[in-house]
Order: sequence, then C-alpha cells, then structure tokens
Amino acid sequence: MQNLISKRFVIRKSLIGKNQIIECTFKSGKTFTYNHDKVYNIMQSKLQNMPCFIKYKSYTSSTSVPVILRDKVVL
Repeated sequence: MQNLISKRFVIRKSLIGKNQIIECTFKSGKTFTYNHDKVYNIMQSKLQNMPCFIKYKSYTSSTSVPVILRDKVVL
C-alpha cells in the first residue's frame, strides 16, 4: 500500500482497518508520519465524543499533531 501524502493531520472513519501510513507536512514545514490505525486506537475515546468526528466522520488539524501524540512514535 502506498503512503498517503497530506498537508494536514487526519483521522477518517473510512481509513479505519486499512493500516494506512500517512505522511503530513504542516505549513510550518514540520512533518509527521503515522499509522492511521495505531493513532485511531490511541485517540478513539476522544474522537467518539467530538462533534466533527460524529458529523463528518473525520478529524483534521492543519497546524500541528494532537498533544496526545506529540511524544509518541506511531508507525
């Protein structure tokens, strides 16, 4: 499977279970590469209560990695 390249951090319901590797590059030039399923498992309880994830079935951040993931390697 090819890595997904993105300009923002993203978690989508449609990617759950696909073990997708995502490489995101923020406007600041910082990059973060992560395994979508591992990140989803870490953030699952928080995501299930977020209005954006409930309504749009996705969570994105165009400026940085969520605090819960900043000190983790999730590949």
